[in-house]
Amino acid sequence: MSARTYDIRTYGCQMNVHDSERLAGLLEHAGYQRHEGTDTADLVVFNTCAVRENADNRLYGNLGHLYPAKAANPDMQIAVGGCLAQKDRGRIVERAPWVDVVFGTHNLASLPVLLERARYNKQAEVEIVDALQNFPSDLPTRRESPFSAWVSVSVGCDNTCTFCIVPSLRGTETDRRPGEVLAEIQALVDSGVVEVTLLGQNVNSYGRSFGDGLAFGKLLRACGEIDGLERVRFTSPHPRDFTDDVIAAMAETPNVMPQLHMPLQSGSDRVLNAMRRSYRRERYLGIIDRVRTAMPDAAISTDVIVGFPGETEDDFAQTLETVRAARFANAFTFQYSPRPGTPAATMVDQVPKAVVQERYERLIALQEDIAGAEATNLLGGEVEVLVNATDGRKDGATGRVSGRARDGRLVHVGADPTIVHPGDVVTSTVTYAAPHHLVADAGVTVHRRWRGAGKSEHTVPSPALLTIGSRPPT
Repeated sequence: MSARTYDIRTYGCQMNVHDSERLAGLLEHAGYQRHEGTDTADLVVFNTCAVRENADNRLYGNLGHLYPAKAANPDMQIAVGGCLAQKDRGRIVERAPWVDVVFGTHNLASLPVLLERARYNKQAEVEIVDALQNFPSDLPTRRESPFSAWVSVSVGCDNTCTFCIVPSLRGTETDRRPGEVLAEIQALVDSGVVEVTLLGQNVNSYGRSFGDGLAFGKLLRACGEIDGLERVRFTSPHPRDFTDDVIAAMAETPNVMPQLHMPLQSGSDRVLNAMRRSYRRERYLGIIDRVRTAMPDAAISTDVIVGFPGETEDDFAQTLETVRAARFANAFTFQYSPRPGTPAATMVDQVPKAVVQERYERLIALQEDIAGAEATNLLGGEVEVLVNATDGRKDGATGRVSGRARDGRLVHVGADPTIVHPGDVVTSTVTYAAPHHLVADAGVTVHRRWRGAGKSEHTVPSPALLTIGSRPPT
C-alpha cells in the first residue's frame, strides 16, 4: 500500500513558514509523503494567519474549493492549524463540517495523532490548547532549503499593540536557552546549512525571560564563532528593545548580514501612542542613523500601517516625512483593517476606506521612488550572492540564476544554471537596478560551491575560484 500524501498550504509570517516545515517533518516521520502531482493530496493542511486582511474569507473560500474533492473521496482529510484556528477554534468545523482536524499554534506535534483519531472515529477532532506543548525547534523538520534554515529563539509576544491579535494567539514570550539555540545551529551547519535566520515575534527582546537584557547581542556574536556558518539574519526586532550592543554585534560579527527589518508602523508620534508602540519617531530614526554609521552598506526595511483609526492627513504627512528620512530599501505597507478582539477595532474615527486607499497609493509611490534610487546607487558595484533558485526570472531565455545579496536584496545573476547551482556563492557586478531586484551580469565568479553534509552536491571543477565570464545586460 502506497504512503498517504500531504500538501501544506501556508499563509502569513515567517513563523508560520517555520511551523510548516515542522509540520512536514512530523508528517513524514509518521509515514506520509509530500504530494508532487496535480491532483489533490490525501491530506491538505492549512497553516493559517489571523493578521492579514480577509484571512477568514480566504480560508473558508479555499475550504469550499476542496469540498468536491472531499465528497468524491471520503478518505481524504483536511486539517486547519495556525493562528486563525487558535482564534476560531470550533467555529471552523461549524462553518466547514467536512474539515477533519483543527489544531492550534501551541500543539503542532498533535497533528499526526489527531489525524489518526479522526480517521478511526470518523468525526472531526478539534484540539486547541492555551499553553505551548513543544517548542517548534524540538520537532522533526522538512526544510524547504538544504542550505538555509529558520531557527526560533523565542515564541510569543509580551507587547500590547492595539492593532495586533498575535499575543492572544501565540501566547506570552518564551525564550530558549542560548545553548539550545547554538546547538541547533551547529547541527544545521553539520548537515550542510550555511545560512540561518533567527526568528522571534520580537527577536531582540530575547533573554528577558531569563534575565539577560544583552542576550541577543551575545547570541549574534556566538553565531560568529560557528565554523561553516556563513550568513546570519534575524527578524523581526522591536524598536523599543533595539540597543547599541546589538548594533555593535551586527557590525563586528562578519557572518551577521548588513540587513535590518524593523517595523515602523507610523511616523506620527500621536498615532504610535494610540497603537501602544513604545517608541517615537525620533528614537526610531536615531536607531537607523546609528545602524548606518556602523554599517554604511546596510539595507533597512520596515512595515507601515496606513489608515489607523484617528489618523489625520497631518499624521500621514509625518509618516511620509519619516519614510523620506529613513530611506528604506523596502517597505511592507498595509491598509489598516479591524481585527476582532483588538482595542483598535472598537476605536472611534475609523478612517474611510477611500481615504485609506488614496494615502496607501501615495506611500507606495514614494517608497518605490526611494527604493529605486537606493538600488541605483549600487550600479557598478560588486555583489555577493547566495544562489537559491534557478527560476527566479520569468524570462528563462536570460539564463540567469537568482539569490540574495548579503544585504538581503534579490539579485538575478547572469550565470549558466547548469554550472551554478543553489547553495553556491558567487560574486558579480551590478548592471541593472530596480526597486525590488538587481541584475548582476558582469564578471561572475564562483567563490564557493555548496557541499551538503560534507559531500559535493554536484560535480564541479577543482579550482576554488571559477570565472564564468560576463554577458551583456538585457
